[in-house]
Amino acid sequence: MELAEVELLLAKPIYQEELLQVHKWWDGLGLTKELKLARNQPLKWYTWSMTALINDIRLSKQRIELTKSIAFIYLIDDIFDLYGTPDELAIFTEAVDKWDYAAIDKLPEYMKMSYKALLDTTNEIARMIFEKHGHNPINTLKETWASLCKAFSVEAKWFAGGDLPRAEEYLANGKVSSGAHVALVHLFYILGLSGTQNQGAILLEENSTLISSAAAILRLSDDLGSAKDEQQNGKDGSYIEYYMRDNDGLSFKQAREHVINMIASEWKLLNKECFDVNHYSPTLSFYREACLNLARMVPLMYSYDDNQRLPVLEKYVNFMLLKPKSIEQINN
Repeated sequence: MELAEVELLLAKPIYQEELLQVHKWWDGLGLTKELKLARNQPLKWYTWSMTALINDIRLSKQRIELTKSIAFIYLIDDIFDLYGTPDELAIFTEAVDKWDYAAIDKLPEYMKMSYKALLDTTNEIARMIFEKHGHNPINTLKETWASLCKAFSVEAKWFAGGDLPRAEEYLANGKVSSGAHVALVHLFYILGLSGTQNQGAILLEENSTLISSAAAILRLSDDLGSAKDEQQNGKDGSYIEYYMRDNDGLSFKQAREHVINMIASEWKLLNKECFDVNHYSPTLSFYREACLNLARMVPLMYSYDDNQRLPVLEKYVNFMLLKPKSIEQINN
């Protein structure tokens, strides 16, 4: 234990510098000045990336770039939840699907800066990947953003029109709107695993179960009822709610137990994908481990207390980034 803590102490200045760079990047975009209700949580976003790639301290650039993608998942979620009208959201979704700077002119004023920043950031990530690994994945990356926005649009239409989905329909869409697919596809290319375009598509398809299970764990954990973020309006729906509607007479306790069992089943699938020796690949083992680390973070990220705080996450961040500050403190 002491050896692990000493290793963490040596890595801590690197993590702190990465977090500082993330803060500078995010503050430089100025998006929270335009969207004052949007979440402004670079520390939380960076914690996802830090934990995913914690097993290799050398991956500073990769942690920072992954954090940028995660930041936009949260931002776009807030645009759909807290700002856009159905018509505005349809225009925004169409613009993301086109991935064209000319589409900015059709957007409401408050969306323009965010849209441009999304394109700028993602195009820059793709350029970095091309320079380092020889393949530009921009087509695949922009498809993940279009899929995310389309999933958010489906949810917005459900809740605005009162035409509520069945539980399984909600979950299928919810795995996409969780943002896990966006983050994990970006991570795949940031780690340089794509090779050629065709090889990248094949490898991603081979890991589709892994990505799907991680997304299901995130979505279902979010829906257990303890994940009411302090700035969210509670209009996102819940698998528990729809499962109870689909099964008349089922109690909340029974539905909650069902979701807990579903999460356990997804964990079994995820572990099988990560540790099955019959499908072991040195090239992909680190990526799978990073996906596993992201899934492990879910309970910390979604365990809100009655005061809308995340005490377990706060303790984890305090230990990983703030304390202890010296080897003497560890020994004492």
